[in-house]
Amino acid sequence: MTNRLIDKEEDIQQASQAIKAIAHPLRLKILCVLDDQEISVQDIVEHVGTSQSNISQHLAILRDKGVLSTRKEANKVYYRIGDLRTLKLVSMMREVFCTS
Repeated sequence: MTNRLIDKEEDIQQASQAIKAIAHPLRLKILCVLDDQEISVQDIVEHVGTSQSNISQHLAILRDKGVLSTRKEANKVYYRIGDLRTLKLVSMMREVFCTS
């Protein structure tokens, strides 16, 4: 029996990059806030509780690693988890780690 993920090197690389990007406390907190929603940078800052420049740096890492997608509307940038597989992973992690 062959595992599909093992057969696709690109999927392994994408999964590895996503997991590395997620494996930071602040980025995990950002993803817990996002869940399956689209949220503006300012709203993320308000929920996470750190500076906008700090949040922006971490959002850029998550975006560069393919974890997040963006949409710009006027002067606001909205973020969402861009890959359904990553959304599933984050949803499971959110269920385990982000709820009290």
